[in-house]
Amino acid sequence: MNKRYDTSKQWYAIHTYSGYEEKVAVSIRQRAESLDMKDKIFQVLVPKEKMIEIKNGKRKVVEKRIFQGYVLVQMKLSEDAWYIVRNTPSVTGFVGTGTEPTPVEGDEIEKIMKRMGRDEPKHKIDYSLGDVVNITDGPFKGFDGAINEIDVQKGKLKVLVNMFGRETPVELDSLQVKKT
Repeated sequence: MNKRYDTSKQWYAIHTYSGYEEKVAVSIRQRAESLDMKDKIFQVLVPKEKMIEIKNGKRKVVEKRIFQGYVLVQMKLSEDAWYIVRNTPSVTGFVGTGTEPTPVEGDEIEKIMKRMGRDEPKHKIDYSLGDVVNITDGPFKGFDGAINEIDVQKGKLKVLVNMFGRETPVELDSLQVKKT
C-alpha cells in the first residue's frame, strides 16, 4: 500500500462474500464506533432498490441488493481506516488497481443514491423479448403469444397473439401470463 493516502472524504467499494453484505456493513459501523474512527469512516451502505415480485399470484415489494457482494464505505483513506475495513470478517478486499483502493467516481455514487432513493418500485419481470407465453387471465385466456415489448416500470407486456391468421398485439399485465 502506497504511503500517500488521499485524506479527502471519498466513497470506496469493498468486496465481500455474497450474502454477507449486511453483516459486513454492521461490523464496519461497530468497529468505527468502538475504535473511535468516526472521523475517518463516515457511512457504510449496502446499495438496495425496491422491486415488485410476484409470489403465489400476489404482488409484493421487496428490497434487492443492487450489487451482490459489494458494500460502499465513505471514508478518509488512512493506514488505520484502511486496516479496519480490510480486516473486517467476510471482507475480501477493496475494489481498485493492484493494492491501491480506487475511489468510486462522484457521478457513479449519485446514480446509485438516486437508484436507491427511487420511491416507485420496479416490477420484476422474468421474461425476455420473443418468449412464448400462455395467457392465463382476461379475454385472451388460453391463447399463446410471443412477447413483443416489455415495460418494466408498469409491469406490462405486449404479446403478439395469432388471431384469424394475423398477429395482434395485446397489452397484458405480467401477472396475466405464464411461460409455456
